[in-house]
Amino acid sequence: MKIKDFQKTLQAKNCDFAFFYNLDSSNYNPHFYYFSGFNGLGALVIPKNKRPFLIAPKMEFERARQSMINKVYEMDKKKFFDSVRHTVRKNKIRPKKIAIDNTNFNLNSFKHFRKHFKKSKFNDVALDCIKLREIKTDKEVGYLKKSCAYADQILQKTIKNFKEFKTESDVAAFLVYETKKLGLELSFNPIVASGSNGSMPHYEPGNVKLKKGLCVIDFGVKYKGYCSDITRTVSIGKPNDGQKKAYGMLLKIQRDVIKKIEPGKNCSELYEFVCASLGKYKNNFTHGLGHGVGVEIHEMPNLTLNSKDKIQNNMAFTIEPGIYFPGKFGIRIEDTVLFKNKVEVLTKTNKKLIVV
Repeated sequence: MKIKDFQKTLQAKNCDFAFFYNLDSSNYNPHFYYFSGFNGLGALVIPKNKRPFLIAPKMEFERARQSMINKVYEMDKKKFFDSVRHTVRKNKIRPKKIAIDNTNFNLNSFKHFRKHFKKSKFNDVALDCIKLREIKTDKEVGYLKKSCAYADQILQKTIKNFKEFKTESDVAAFLVYETKKLGLELSFNPIVASGSNGSMPHYEPGNVKLKKGLCVIDFGVKYKGYCSDITRTVSIGKPNDGQKKAYGMLLKIQRDVIKKIEPGKNCSELYEFVCASLGKYKNNFTHGLGHGVGVEIHEMPNLTLNSKDKIQNNMAFTIEPGIYFPGKFGIRIEDTVLFKNKVEVLTKTNKKLIVV
């Protein structure tokens, strides 16, 4: 994605090439994946004015050739960074300055990398990559829409089958199973928080019996590497008047703030609107209003109190106000939305308070 745009950044910074790598098959580098569409082991080199290329070990070579990068080399050295240096030389690149991603380059790896490029200077382009990923291409938008549709499908099936579950772990396991059955990955470990557990926004579901009252379900999948994120709060048994009133208030605020999204709007203003709308309950809203989504579940923009980000076309992000009453219950209603001249809510699951 956006390799030509990124090469303009390299030219402006006078970097001869950018280097990204992935040595962890269970947790891939998001920038490596973003530019290549490849989540296996290997290295990606993006020269400032030549075609990018991948360097992959033999066991990954065939899969790497199916990526978005047409030029792929098999590692011809036993040592990873030695092979990178050799391939860079083969492509007649003289690396006076190399762009690297400090956020995904651990210190030990950098020490080894630097030994092979002793005469080179280094420039961190992590923030440039993050900003580039903030605005989605049409292709990315298509992936995000598909990801959200799958998340809706799985969540709706879970709610429909809710009476079959005995524990929070049963619900979480069903979400995971249905995701894997469709050949997808999770965006993050699902949150299933029933009763008083719902007052903890990042609660981890345990093998505990589902509690009567409100139950927060926060879930998302990855399609082609792109994340979705949706939260619905359901009621296990008939909700009391206080719970119904709180839910209705939060749902109205969530719908109202979505209507206020417009180009150039400060993200902090959206957050402040929610706080003002909550009135005496504003201190029960304990997290940000939302975050960007893409190849990572948390990207720019940030919809928080001190955010400097502004709404722009082709941004995808969440809107997720929540209120939490420690020891009692919690409510969160979250949608993934796209702004493209106007707001489009990508997650479609019904937001009325469902009794399961």
